[in-house]
Amino acid sequence: MSSSSAFNDDKGGSSSVGEPEYGHDPASGGIFSSDYKRHDDLKEMLDSNKDSLKLEAMKRIVAMIARGKNASDLFPAVVKNVACKNIEVKKLVYVYLVRYAEEQQDLALLSISTFQRGLKDPNQLIRASALRVLSSIRVTIIVPIMMLAIKEAASDMSPYVRKTAAHAIPKLYSLDPEQKDQLIEVIEKLLADKTTLVAGSVVMAFEEVCPERIDLIHKNYRKLCNLLIDVEEWGQVVIINMLTRYARTQFLNPNVNEALLEEGGGGDKTFYGSDEDEDEDEEEKENKAEAAAMAKRKPYVMDPDHRLLLRNTKPLLQSRNAAVVMAVAQLYFHLAPKAEVGVIAKALVRLLRSHSEVQYVVLQNVATMTIKRRGMFEPYLKSFYIRSTDPTQIKILKLEVLTNLANETNISTILREFQTYIKSMDKDFVAATIQAIGRCATNIGEVRDTCLNGLVQLLSNRDELVVAESVVVIKKLLQMQPEKHSDIIKHMAKLTDNIQVPMARASILWLIGEYCEHVPKIAPDVLRKMAKSFTNEEDIVKLQILNLAAKLYLTNSKQTKLLTQYVLNLAKYDQNYDIRDRARFIRQLIVPTEKSGALSKYAKKLFLALKPAPVLESPFKDRDHFQLGSLSHLLNAKAGGYQELPDWPETAPDPSVRNVEVPEWTKCSSREKRKEKKVEKPFYSDSEGDSGPTESADSESDSASGSESISRSEGRGSGSESEESEEASVSEEEEDKPEKKTKKRELKKPVQESESEQSSEEEDRKHERKSKQRKSDSESESDEEEESESESSQSESEDSESAAEVKKKKKAAESKPPSKPVKKETKKEKKEMSLLDLDDFEPTPSPQVTPVNNLLSNSLVTDLEGLSLSDAVLSPAIFSQTITPSSALKSFELLHRITGEGLSVEYCFSRQPFSPDANMVAVQMQFTNNSTSNTKNLHMEDVKLQSGMRVKEFPEIELLPAGETATAVMGIDFCDSTQAANFQLCTHTRKFFVSIQPPVGELMRPVFLTENEFKKEQGQLMGMNEITEKLTLDTKCRNEHVIVQRVTTAANLSRVPCGSDQECRFAGRTVTSGSLVLVTVATREEGAAQLTVNCEKMVIGTMLVKDILLALTQ
Repeated sequence: MSSSSAFNDDKGGSSSVGEPEYGHDPASGGIFSSDYKRHDDLKEMLDSNKDSLKLEAMKRIVAMIARGKNASDLFPAVVKNVACKNIEVKKLVYVYLVRYAEEQQDLALLSISTFQRGLKDPNQLIRASALRVLSSIRVTIIVPIMMLAIKEAASDMSPYVRKTAAHAIPKLYSLDPEQKDQLIEVIEKLLADKTTLVAGSVVMAFEEVCPERIDLIHKNYRKLCNLLIDVEEWGQVVIINMLTRYARTQFLNPNVNEALLEEGGGGDKTFYGSDEDEDEDEEEKENKAEAAAMAKRKPYVMDPDHRLLLRNTKPLLQSRNAAVVMAVAQLYFHLAPKAEVGVIAKALVRLLRSHSEVQYVVLQNVATMTIKRRGMFEPYLKSFYIRSTDPTQIKILKLEVLTNLANETNISTILREFQTYIKSMDKDFVAATIQAIGRCATNIGEVRDTCLNGLVQLLSNRDELVVAESVVVIKKLLQMQPEKHSDIIKHMAKLTDNIQVPMARASILWLIGEYCEHVPKIAPDVLRKMAKSFTNEEDIVKLQILNLAAKLYLTNSKQTKLLTQYVLNLAKYDQNYDIRDRARFIRQLIVPTEKSGALSKYAKKLFLALKPAPVLESPFKDRDHFQLGSLSHLLNAKAGGYQELPDWPETAPDPSVRNVEVPEWTKCSSREKRKEKKVEKPFYSDSEGDSGPTESADSESDSASGSESISRSEGRGSGSESEESEEASVSEEEEDKPEKKTKKRELKKPVQESESEQSSEEEDRKHERKSKQRKSDSESESDEEEESESESSQSESEDSESAAEVKKKKKAAESKPPSKPVKKETKKEKKEMSLLDLDDFEPTPSPQVTPVNNLLSNSLVTDLEGLSLSDAVLSPAIFSQTITPSSALKSFELLHRITGEGLSVEYCFSRQPFSPDANMVAVQMQFTNNSTSNTKNLHMEDVKLQSGMRVKEFPEIELLPAGETATAVMGIDFCDSTQAANFQLCTHTRKFFVSIQPPVGELMRPVFLTENEFKKEQGQLMGMNEITEKLTLDTKCRNEHVIVQRVTTAANLSRVPCGSDQECRFAGRTVTSGSLVLVTVATREEGAAQLTVNCEKMVIGTMLVKDILLALTQ
């Protein structure tokens, strides 16, 4: 046993508590070990009485599942913990059971009473998880229990549980389709739900269970249209697809009159129409009759509900999710009037900048659209030009689109592009290009000769594939005007010696046979050569040799009689029955005997009849009968579960079915105003960017934890703005207080101006603003109500943490002079700021920041004052500005006292040189033992770094008594990147995974330069090494002193002397590579400024610009 465990340790599989399990990774060699005791340590941890051990075990098990490893043998050990009191453990147990309940049904059934108890749990997450596990046990015996659980969950107070109920409906339906009627009742109930969180899921259930029950949608149609913008992205896709089908059954075709008009006026010729239109007189008569019938029709008026759908989906063309954009595009293509469909073109072209998989799907749909509505994409022609880096399938689809877009005006540009593509190394792409040239030539008569000459030139190409493809296309083009091109046919006849591609050889032989009267001397000689190699040819070539022999026998029997008989005799004994059949048929037809029937008289008419020229059509021509964006459209074949797009009705169904009776008690003015606003207000106004107050109060993410809902409310900028985030930056905020009001007034003006530009009447604008205010207020209230459950279910650790933080901040705030009313004003301002600035940047969650005063020892403060001494000697006036004040150093939390079981660790970048290694950044760590017992042997283990990074560990702290604090310094070489350094912090009993990630400004050390040196170095770092950004300085940040303070706080740089009052210059070098970093802030009038960063490392320069911009504008 001991030897096996030692072997395990060698392989990296640790049995200690805190380490991840690597032992069974195939690369580690564990796969060859006879380790029959796998997961024993996990089973022991799951059987222990300590919740912390159980939690650690469950985390490791879920991590294993996420890595794709099989953890099914742990099922009995895990299922025992389903009744665990600890909420965190319970959640993870449910995650495990959802994964394995289907495989281990018998064991899962034993715990069914626990799941039923879980459905009554006060915590919404546990209720939802219990329902999820219950619906994952696919045993018909428990169908009644599942049905009951779904019905109860559909009436639950929490929208998250109702959403889970909607997800369970399709699972139950697939298990027992007989439950359909009862499930439809639940779906009908959930469809009436007003929360955005539930909408997408219930429509998905509707589509799976009863897509034909369109009557269930009538009453909810307008609500779904209005909620659409706030539903999560995948819900939006499902709802849009469903509403597309609904609209096709309920509204009239908006293009019906236009279609008749086009037909009546003869319209444009179809894209693939032939040049010579036959029977024109008859068509004109029919068209006139149809036009007369149309004149009697009533003029088309769009149903308001149809317009509502188009208006509410249009803003989603700006969605970040490609599937949502694609769904809206197909909705517009199938439902919108022709004049309005153009808006989708720009959005689809934007998606072409995405991943190749997204491009592939989008281009498939664009190719179909360009056949019907070519004009939409013509302005974006250059977006479909092919890049050398595109995958082959993308290139071929772009070619398809370019060919569809070709017309008389742009054909010269397109052919120039095609000329370049033929030189490509990608042979499939070259072949497709040659076919595209052929299609352009058939569709646009004016360029036919040019294309033909170009293709003939390609026949001298060294590449056999290019020549072969050209032959096939030329053959099709020559059929249009063969008499003009006998020279080309002669030229192609000479190619039979060189071209080996069967299709190309067959095409040449067909051409010579078909137009043998144009080349009477060459044709018999070609047949002679082919007879020699007949036995070695491919089947397709053999068939054409037989055809050539037959045609020459009928037109020139004197020269070819014997050759034809020889070829027919060879074919008579060929291995392929098709060739044997053809030989017998031709012999009877062209060599008349007594037995041969009446057909032999007509042999010439049969073989030498005029063949119509082929029409080269797009492979996408008939795909539009599938709904765009669907899998069936992509495959051009009906996929399982595909629902046909219904045809437009002849007469409009009754629109009153969508009217909803509003109960008297809800008809208050604020509701009406809110409703009006939903319908009338555009989704994104220019001033707001992406950050309007939306109705996502209920569409919380699945975790629904208190801390996450706080961060979401910040993002929305509604009344429920979190205080925690404001107090985190309390020290900065209180410095800014005196000048906030003026800034507030200045900020309000541009908002009002941009709003007035958008709305046509001033009254409407005021009305909208009021309703907006009411809406955000009322929504924040509902937000708090909806989320009260989720917040109550937070773990104690989060509560105590936030309480401690708030107390600490309040003490800091009370020690400052400004009074309370000013603070309220600041908060209000802060909210407005977040609303306005959200489209400029998205604040990323950063570690908790606290002042470092109490953390620094006196010796460190004196050391800090000695920083950049050379600057002080050379320029005493600047000295005070060059040194970063100790209060500006930020400390970050490395380990919270709850997670660390009493041990808390904070760290800061001390900006001191790290004496053991100058290429390392010094990181000062402060350890505090908040527990009642001593902590021993504090040290680092299992350091995980990106390549090139190094760590100098801090010396081990042997003893940290209860209530005491200790400080240590470690060095990290971040290799000039902001990648995190991950390691384990170990005590004598526990191990904690922690990581240190540096802000980009801490990867530098100050360097002193004179003004001339600065200018010289800056001149060498131009072009791609220079990044310039314009900005408006914060009102507090208009003087030189504050600019210097803020820049040096954001980055560890030194001030450079400067003769101008309008410029502040800073210099530094990156710690690892010593790359120079130069920063210039040039101020202009009225707070305008320009920030320039010159740095050899462009990535560092880009990140530094963002950080300094943030420091100067906040």
